[in-house]
Amino acid sequence: MNLDTLDKKNLPRHLAIIMDGNGRWAKQQGFLRAFGHENGTKSVKATIESCAKIGIEYLTLYAFSTENWNRPKLEVEALMKILINSLKKELGTLQSNNIKLNAIGNIEKLPQSAQRELLDVIDKTKNNTRLTLTLALSYGSREELVNAIKIISNKVKNNIISIDTIDDSIINEHLYTQNLPDVDLLIRTSGEHRISNFLLWQIAYAELYFTNVLWPDFKEQDLYEAIISYQKRERRFGKTSEQIK
Repeated sequence: MNLDTLDKKNLPRHLAIIMDGNGRWAKQQGFLRAFGHENGTKSVKATIESCAKIGIEYLTLYAFSTENWNRPKLEVEALMKILINSLKKELGTLQSNNIKLNAIGNIEKLPQSAQRELLDVIDKTKNNTRLTLTLALSYGSREELVNAIKIISNKVKNNIISIDTIDDSIINEHLYTQNLPDVDLLIRTSGEHRISNFLLWQIAYAELYFTNVLWPDFKEQDLYEAIISYQKRERRFGKTSEQIK
């Protein structure tokens, strides 16, 4: 399977990935979980470059969830260190590939050093246009929705907006992802079949693709297989087959 197999006219505009299996991969190798996270960064880089190459416009990676703060302290510290080092190391890759970095989530919970590095790379890549790469960091979809409801409720209370005008677009405007389109294809690695509190609103009509491949083993060909599976599906958005033809 190669790049020529893909239908370039039928690519998902917005691809989201739950990068799962780093810990299990490390355990299989006889190493600590942090070793798996470190190796997972290789798959991150390969996936980003592949998406830019084939023409994906938006790529969102579930890098660290709100629930991940409950993991052992040493693992969380290792993840933050990997995040900082990766941002420093890959700035050149983002620039050379014309990739814009974005972040969603409760970023203020990240260590100050991680926030500084993240915001620096976001600023330096803000004018890039080939691909928007979004890192979901300290992200939880339920928290995102609760925050949106609070903000909208406060605006209604203060007569900034009318309750009668609240619709999908109003809610979208108050989400972390307000500048992103809905997800077209969601990939989860490692054989788990869960959404895990990721982009619950934004994946309402996304195609879901689950693979047994652990994230550190996820290669360019695995990405192409997921996209080809997506291209074979009929996306009806509630309509019948006859209506969309």
